[in-house]
Amino acid sequence: MGRERTEGELSSSLILRENPKLLGHGTDVSGEGQSRTASSATSVVVLSTFIAVSGSYVFGAAVGYSSPAQAGIMNDLFLSVAEYSIFGSILTFGAMLGALMSGKIADCIGRRCTMGFSEIFCLIGWVAIALSKVAWLLDLGRLLIGYGMGLLSYVVPIYIAEVTPKDIRGGFTTVHQLMICCGASISYLIGAFVTWRTLALIGTIPCIVQLFGLFVIPESPRWLAKNGRWKECEVSLQRLRGENANISDEASEIRDYTETVQQLSEASVFDLFQRKYAHSLIVGVGLMVLQQFGGVNAIVFYSSAIFTSAGFSGSAGMMAMVIVQIPMTALGVLLMDKSGRRPLLLISAAGTCLGCLLVGLSFLLQELQTWKEVTPILSLVGVLVYTGSFSFGMGGIPWVIMSEIFPINMKGSAGSLVTLVSWLGSWIVSFAFNFLMKLSSAGTFFMFSSICGLTVLFVAKLVPETKGRTLEEIQESMNPFSGKQ
Repeated sequence: MGRERTEGELSSSLILRENPKLLGHGTDVSGEGQSRTASSATSVVVLSTFIAVSGSYVFGAAVGYSSPAQAGIMNDLFLSVAEYSIFGSILTFGAMLGALMSGKIADCIGRRCTMGFSEIFCLIGWVAIALSKVAWLLDLGRLLIGYGMGLLSYVVPIYIAEVTPKDIRGGFTTVHQLMICCGASISYLIGAFVTWRTLALIGTIPCIVQLFGLFVIPESPRWLAKNGRWKECEVSLQRLRGENANISDEASEIRDYTETVQQLSEASVFDLFQRKYAHSLIVGVGLMVLQQFGGVNAIVFYSSAIFTSAGFSGSAGMMAMVIVQIPMTALGVLLMDKSGRRPLLLISAAGTCLGCLLVGLSFLLQELQTWKEVTPILSLVGVLVYTGSFSFGMGGIPWVIMSEIFPINMKGSAGSLVTLVSWLGSWIVSFAFNFLMKLSSAGTFFMFSSICGLTVLFVAKLVPETKGRTLEEIQESMNPFSGKQ
């Protein structure tokens, strides 16, 4: 009976939200001022997003650090190629460890404190690298940064999704991916002009910005509601929506939904595998698996070698990638809440499929000793098409959807799993890529192209459109709390 009652309350609240005039005062609920507030970006929302994505910049700077720093570190510390490979790859192991713990930590201490906690690790890591005189301290610093990255990769998009209004949530959450691109690109460019120690010290700047900025931004109202801190939830929501905004409907919706899901089940990792969460789990994990096994890290980490193998200048190709990546990511941010998630994902996945196909064709022609003058151009165009298409949608939207689809009581466990899958996939592809290239360069990219083609079908069949809907509406529609198990 209790289950039926809570299901009825949730259904009633959704009906009232869709038909506000049933409340008897439709003008107050759906009037001009309220609709304007619902889609506006207040200064507090903008500031909160900026502080949060400072962590995304740290993420990108860490990814972009190893390439420009390689020669200097190997010469100064007398490292072998194998030792430097450990330095490069240990970042991913740290990130997997951070991802495994990210959801639980964010649920226990809050979104803001988790960002601060992660930045302490990143800050210590950058300083350790800058002061390193031996290989073990260098690796320890890189491991600490990786751990912080694993936490940030989960908590930043979750925080942004939970504080932004529904009509601008997608674009603001995708700024996470834009700042990762900016961090990686700027780190790569600055690294051409400064020493590796100076570049590591520069990496501490966004850490410090976020650490101090966290003191002036509000906590996620949905996390506060989950922990029964209703008064603080309303204060936080009022700050985010504006001093004169009417937050009664949104606050009531958050409260109703949070109370309902907490009554229905206790949050544990085993609950995540119940049938009622199957759709969310398949979409969240599936997008991350397809994102990573579509070959993104192979192309990002080995793009210079790909250009060289295809007979093109590696440095010129890398510069072209940077020029394409940031504007295409920015375009995705601008279109996110206008075109919707699904259309951008479909176009992006189709573009990555084409890009890998062109690179694979380039290597095939090279093996056949045919059209030798065309292969460098095909390789360059293929990598740029892939990079632009990935940045446009598949780079950021899976993280946006991950932050939207899981109910608040399962978000920690689900987010940790999805983030861990992403980092594990990243490591597997990065580790296996060189072996695959030795077996068949053309076959490797044709395989990636096939996976990207599968992504188009996956998105078309399973991924819902979440544009313009509140988190509570999305989660209720994907995770129906019905008796049908």
